[in-house]
Amino acid sequence: MAKIEAEVAAVIAEGRDMTIATLMPDGAPHASTVSYASRGEVIYFGCSAKSQKAANLARDPRVALTINLPYRDWAEIRGVAFQGRARRLSAGADLEAAALLFMNKFSEIAQFVSASPDELALFEVTPTGVALLDYRKGFGHVEYAGRAPATAA
Repeated sequence: MAKIEAEVAAVIAEGRDMTIATLMPDGAPHASTVSYASRGEVIYFGCSAKSQKAANLARDPRVALTINLPYRDWAEIRGVAFQGRARRLSAGADLEAAALLFMNKFSEIAQFVSASPDELALFEVTPTGVALLDYRKGFGHVEYAGRAPATAA
């Protein structure tokens, strides 16, 4: 288990963007790509406070996300898939710590984050299920860190 968790951590640390899916009011999925920062398996991302993602998360905190690393051919595919819950960070130590993680990972962010707290929403995603995809171990090879997602077959 420790080896899988180390591989999950390596993918998260190396990745820069993720696809996150939230739930629309009618239950339909809404997926979009965002940059992220992380501390262990906890993921942070920001978006417009007026975005569809922010509205969806205000109503239902459940998310699914994927992080995939660049590859030249299928034998190199590696990524992680999460199920989890997102919470919007408010002013305070949590928000400042997440902002610092972003600054350390994306030095160019300073030119883009002049938005007021009313315009920018920063979220923390805590995983409830994590799957590691690693084609180096075979086509479609998946291992679960911790407990498998509820939808795993």
